[in-house]
Amino acid sequence: MNCKKEDLLLYGITDRSWLNGKTLYSQVEGALKGGVTFLQLREKSLDQAHFRQEAAEIRKLCKKYGVPLIINDNVRIAKEIDADGVHVGQGDMEAGAVRKLLGADKIIGVSARTVEQAVLAQQRGADYLGVGAVFPTGTKKDASGVSFETLREICRAVSIPVVAIGGITGENLGALRGSGIAGIAVVSAIFAREDTRQAAGSLRAKVQEILQG
Repeated sequence: MNCKKEDLLLYGITDRSWLNGKTLYSQVEGALKGGVTFLQLREKSLDQAHFRQEAAEIRKLCKKYGVPLIINDNVRIAKEIDADGVHVGQGDMEAGAVRKLLGADKIIGVSARTVEQAVLAQQRGADYLGVGAVFPTGTKKDASGVSFETLREICRAVSIPVVAIGGITGENLGALRGSGIAGIAVVSAIFAREDTRQAAGSLRAKVQEILQG
């Protein structure tokens, strides 16, 4: 599967920190109904068996809405449930090794903070890049910042799509106008909201306006 630029417009990343009695499944379905175009399932604390079961259920849900499902870090589970791909960080398995395990038709995303990291990831077979943190974020305490200038340089240095990530909200995403990104990746701006469908719909409208401007 080739990663289409338009699929990356509104990239949702799950986080069960804000379930508040709801199921992750219902939160994800709301986000998909609202207009999320790409979904990353991220689990830091679930054991493998429960993660696999959850991933298989979310996979069916994403197929229903025609949205690619990416698994964060866990290549094994991505392969077992036939996810659309995997996203890896700089400290995880590099893109070339992931490609050998998953095959040519899967999507591989790589986190990058510098032009050098971005170019290397593309050379090793990444299909898209996640670049950030573009704003301060509480989701990843160790995430160092990436300036607008660096974000724009990365977008110009590679031919694969770039998604901005880190602390993005409906209020500040206008600052990313003109950077060259294909879309935004968000966690709390959707999954910390009471109504994930409404949150996703609002963000999608705003990011479309900014990218077209």
